[in-house]
Amino acid sequence: MGDPRRGYAPQDVRDKTEKDEKIVSSERFPGPEAYKTRLLELGLEEHVRAYDKVLDVVSAIEAAGGRALLVGGSVRDALFGKVSKDFDVEVYGMEAGKIEEIVRAHGKVNEVGMAFGILKLSFGEDIDVDVSLPRTDSKTGEGHTGFDVKTDPNMSIADAALRRDFTINTVAADPVRGTIYDAHGGVKDIHERRLRVTDRELFADDPLRILRGVQFIGRFGLEIDADSFQIMQEMVPQLHEISSERFWEEWKKLFLKSEKPSLGLSAAMSLGVMREMYPQFVEMREDQQSDEHSDVDKWIHTLASVDEAAKIVRREQLPSKDAFMLMLAVMCSNLSRGDISGGRASEKPATRNTEAAKRFLESIKSDNKTRDLVLSLITSRSVPGKLYVDDHVRGRVVTDGQIRRLADQIHPATIEQLVLLAEADHLGRGVFSTDSRDDLIMPADSFPARDWLLARARELGIESKKAGSLIQGRDLITAGFKPGTHFSRLIALSSDLRDEKRFTSGQFFATIDGIKDPGEAIEKLERTLES
Repeated sequence: MGDPRRGYAPQDVRDKTEKDEKIVSSERFPGPEAYKTRLLELGLEEHVRAYDKVLDVVSAIEAAGGRALLVGGSVRDALFGKVSKDFDVEVYGMEAGKIEEIVRAHGKVNEVGMAFGILKLSFGEDIDVDVSLPRTDSKTGEGHTGFDVKTDPNMSIADAALRRDFTINTVAADPVRGTIYDAHGGVKDIHERRLRVTDRELFADDPLRILRGVQFIGRFGLEIDADSFQIMQEMVPQLHEISSERFWEEWKKLFLKSEKPSLGLSAAMSLGVMREMYPQFVEMREDQQSDEHSDVDKWIHTLASVDEAAKIVRREQLPSKDAFMLMLAVMCSNLSRGDISGGRASEKPATRNTEAAKRFLESIKSDNKTRDLVLSLITSRSVPGKLYVDDHVRGRVVTDGQIRRLADQIHPATIEQLVLLAEADHLGRGVFSTDSRDDLIMPADSFPARDWLLARARELGIESKKAGSLIQGRDLITAGFKPGTHFSRLIALSSDLRDEKRFTSGQFFATIDGIKDPGEAIEKLERTLES
């Protein structure tokens, strides 16, 4: 038999069945009804429809003389007590043409993946069923496209599993009979929460597997075994071969699928991933917290805060896009220094030190909208707490104008988003909090500023949008002013008078009634504002 790691070339497959039977585990995969019942308990009706399709395809393949097994993430997730979004089916003992004929009889096949021998059936809610032959992936060049893929229907289960990055992903299961095939100790590693490389040589073919390992650690609470740690650490310099788009996907999985993303981030720091790819976080770790967090390392605070943010995402049931934006904002918060001023609309906001955060977001190919939202949020994360303390402790009444200005200054982000970031930031301080800072007068384990500020913003109708200006340019034209650069100043002053003097638009125009010279109008409005 040829080396299965570098292109399977069987000389004799007579003992293949016997070899497969030797790797049967005592563990059992949930039967069809038990698995679907679990899906229904979680409210995943669409997943039930997809799983029924899996069972139909498996039965049709067996009826035609083949053998079909669930492999990869769906088996791993089930053994971890979780539910997978996708289902991968590997077919043995059947040629590709016959498999395609059967699969097409059960639904529309997506052409994506066919070049790699993968037939994809797609369902609602981004649920996919992938059907493929066992294969080997041989490295032929740089990047994730530099592989020579060879399929072989006569490959053994054990040999087919060698291409998988970690042993937790090597387990295969018969979804009808519940038989589990465990050639590489994956079941034990799942039970012991251990991350272990399957094959050192094949693992080294794709450095992205380091990042996959990092997100698996965060998702499943794993520890890397010593040999695997060394393998991954030695590969870290190769991460530069990976496109930024692939980094983006792994960050999304870490943040959106992990109960404790901090575990994955800690592993990334220990492996040297952060120093190699995101040195700004290493520098942050070496800095001590400034005004707000002088008693704790910024990196420790970031780790605690991302875990709090993950709890908030689950509590609020945030859509994936909003959840990822919040997680990125928490991750980047300690990369910025200083808050926006909260000053008048007619004044420039304070300088925002967001360059390090911007570089990180650009390095992982964040889209422009997400980048702008994150940068708008992180420089004002402490404002909700400070406003709450002013209003409830110091006796400084927070005006509607202050809240309107905050909504305008953080745009395109919203107050709804800001209070969640501020909550995660506050709760992330935990036991490191001290009572000596004004903004920590609030209890360490709760954040009353969230509900208070959100309620105030809702009263003004600006919880999810900017406040906007009291008047528009067309109003000034109607009042007899000619368009010009002075319009922006007049509009800003109208908002300041609304916020500080509770002016209506009628009061604004009454103040400058009869004045046609814009400079004279501006002077009178400024005097009124300062009076």
